Amino acid sequence: MQAPEEQPMPVRNGAELLLDTLTAQNVEMIFGYPGGAVLPLYDAVYRQKFRHILVRHEQAAAHAAEGYAKATGKPGVVFVTSGPGATNAITGIADAMMDSIPLVVFTGQVGTQAIGSDAFQEADILSMTASITKNNYQVHDVRDLPRIINEAFYVASTGRKGPVLIDLPKNIANQTTNAPFPEQVNLPQYQPAPTVDKHRVAQLMQALSQAHKPVLLVGNGVHAAAAQTEVQRFAQRYQVPVVATLLGLGVMPTNDPMFLGMGGMHGTYAANMALSECDLLINVGSRFDDRLATAPQRFAPHATIAHIDIDAAEMDKVIATTYQLVGDAKAVLKLMLRSSATRPEVSAWHQQLQEWQSQHPMHYQKSATEIKPQQVVELVGELTHGDAYVVTDVGQNQMWAAQYYPFKHQHQLITSGGLGTMGFGLPAAIGAKLAAPDKPVVLFIGDGGIQMTSEELEVIATYDLDIKIVLLNNHTLGMVRQWQDLFYDQRRSQTMFEHQPNFMKLAEAYGLAAHHLTDPQTVAADLAKAFAAPHAALIEVAIPALEPVMPMIAPGSANNEMMESD
Repeated sequence: MQAPEEQPMPVRNGAELLLDTLTAQNVEMIFGYPGGAVLPLYDAVYRQKFRHILVRHEQAAAHAAEGYAKATGKPGVVFVTSGPGATNAITGIADAMMDSIPLVVFTGQVGTQAIGSDAFQEADILSMTASITKNNYQVHDVRDLPRIINEAFYVASTGRKGPVLIDLPKNIANQTTNAPFPEQVNLPQYQPAPTVDKHRVAQLMQALSQAHKPVLLVGNGVHAAAAQTEVQRFAQRYQVPVVATLLGLGVMPTNDPMFLGMGGMHGTYAANMALSECDLLINVGSRFDDRLATAPQRFAPHATIAHIDIDAAEMDKVIATTYQLVGDAKAVLKLMLRSSATRPEVSAWHQQLQEWQSQHPMHYQKSATEIKPQQVVELVGELTHGDAYVVTDVGQNQMWAAQYYPFKHQHQLITSGGLGTMGFGLPAAIGAKLAAPDKPVVLFIGDGGIQMTSEELEVIATYDLDIKIVLLNNHTLGMVRQWQDLFYDQRRSQTMFEHQPNFMKLAEAYGLAAHHLTDPQTVAADLAKAFAAPHAALIEVAIPALEPVMPMIAPGSANNEMMESD
């Protein structure tokens, strides 16, 4: 019996084929900005009525797609034009690469006949993004487009997730074809999920059975693997206290007795002391970056160290480890939970941890005359019952949110961790709100960061997105100024803003509600009023210019060498 003949597909141009492939990938929206090289794509968007979010700058398109991807776990999709449109998106692509966020970015390109001729708005975006993408493609035949798109989504969303870029010349977008869709992705050299070595798991569990001072360190890889439940079960079953990196916050509820808080440069005293004194450290999905391991040669000096990560390239890159388990965090933890390993007596360790927590809690100097940023974060936590998507920009606002918001859910914190991109917050909050319209979304941002992407306030107004923007205004580049005060004899070079826009009028110019909070006696009621309204609001809070983020570990100091507030 003969196999049925393959049915011909309808004739479509490259742009139509692209959107049909996105539909097959269950893409619900695109973040982008049009231009000449992507006119065929935008004509197809118009005719197919595909949902498109028009940002006001290409960098914001990438950051909004990041926020969407973090909130949904699905790849964010970006359309930008050639040349400056593509180069404007580079910062967002690099940010996604550093934080392992899945994106598929489509850049327009001049026609294939003009590539290499310095044509108008031509840029070699493949060379520019080779080191900040998991893979990138330039399409030379319209018949290859569905295969390339399917490969891009597969690569972006598997293994260690990250951005993939597809460069589409304009003439390819206009070419027509009736080529069939590929049935499956065929990338034999790409192995996204290594098989877990069960023997190494058994060795690690044997080490755990002998450890008297174990610590579990959780990072972004736990979120990527959706392994929150496994981490909590492991911590409870084996009575292993948990420390989180910045991007690991939300894996453990803040009020869980087994949770010690965030470790590293601005982490809790108990978390950093636990890292310093533990005899077994199990790292799940963290890359031992320099904000955590501030002095790598003196990091966890008494510990046998195990590293669980889906990316083999992370093994022994920063910290030498005894046990390397390459694989998906969820799969590895499930194997560990099946172990019959027993635990030695650890009550003395837990007592020591509790003493550190009680004697050195997170605290700040309250004031009757000034609103403290830490208090603002605490009040927002109460108003949202710890259930909001918390988006931050970068700087002091980011650290205060990390320290004082009561996180309890996976993917709840959306921030720029590795690249530390000021300007990330506003567009990322847009992406998060579009991903989860029924969830509260709060943005903590500083007066420096908001001025980097403030044009995106127009997007919030256009799409009527109920985002509460908490602008912590200290009239300074606070984190840089703090470093100048500590390490440069208070030489505050170019970090104090002598003049700023009127943020209230700026918000109102975009049609948004605006609030200016200055009174510490009424700040709780003022915040409650602003949060009660069912629409977006910019809530500017005047905070002390010289308020520091504490605790702090100086660069090059060990985790147990913390500076604490008075």
